[in-house]
Amino acid sequence: MKSIFQYIINETKLQQLKTKKLSKQEFEQIIHAQRVEILHLIRDYMLIVLGVIAAGFGLKGFLLPNMFLDGGVTGISLIVAEFFHFPLSIWIVILNIPFLLMAFSTISRRFALKSIGAIILLAVTVYSFPFPIITQDKLLIAVFGGFFLGTGIGLSIRGGAVLDGTEILAIYINRKLPISIGGVILIFNIIIFSVAAYVFSIEISLYAILTYLSASKTVDFIVTGLEQYVAVTIISEKWQDIRIAVIEKLGAGCTIYQGKKGLAKRDEALKPANIVYTLINRFELSHLQTEVEKIDSNAFIVVHNVNDAKGKMIKKKTLK
Repeated sequence: MKSIFQYIINETKLQQLKTKKLSKQEFEQIIHAQRVEILHLIRDYMLIVLGVIAAGFGLKGFLLPNMFLDGGVTGISLIVAEFFHFPLSIWIVILNIPFLLMAFSTISRRFALKSIGAIILLAVTVYSFPFPIITQDKLLIAVFGGFFLGTGIGLSIRGGAVLDGTEILAIYINRKLPISIGGVILIFNIIIFSVAAYVFSIEISLYAILTYLSASKTVDFIVTGLEQYVAVTIISEKWQDIRIAVIEKLGAGCTIYQGKKGLAKRDEALKPANIVYTLINRFELSHLQTEVEKIDSNAFIVVHNVNDAKGKMIKKKTLK
């Protein structure tokens, strides 16, 4: 495995090494950064693939054969597919396109590209994979269909992508209007369930609500909180490099606290420590952890859930 990483690093950095002389420490830092980047990409893509499989199983094994619905863009796709008798996989891609384009400016290019790949993969999975029909019991369909769909969405979020564009829209509206992300998603889904009650029946709409609740709670559990922002505290000797990475790589603001390390004997002087504190979107947490590990794999990182945050600092610039 080490030789594979070495080969990739040497190939990708060959031109830089030819034009610039690097010290041994700088060269080792490049190797370490590339290794971290590759390992994190592999982890993210594995989570996304597992998420797509779980979501596909929830849709084809439970919801689709029994004409059940969910919230979000997936719910709209199910309604439209049933109404126009056109494959669901096509509608999943088409209806998510506006939200994916919005993601480039609302969140980041990296996140948008991952989400595009994840949604296309979900469409292919739903169209191609012959998942077995598990049950005809309506309660089990609603609960477990929502569970597997929520598992897929949660794993994809952990991998830095989404399978449904609703939250992208919610983040965009939240930055324009004083409405929370949860409020936007709730209003969006109320409209979907109302349409489902009109087009199909009240019973199907009620089961759709149950499916949505099951899925959302599962996502909560997997992602460990669906708050809009997470606060991250980082303690490292290389705090200056981490501060620059937060600003330049993530486009986020940060605050530096001056503290002291508490691990010392009774009469021993406490060593000073600079603490980086930043507030980021939860979708970017994986990216931040990657950048920090590139700089200092021994950095101490604490992630705090944040229920709400307002202020100019969080209206960050668009990432490239």
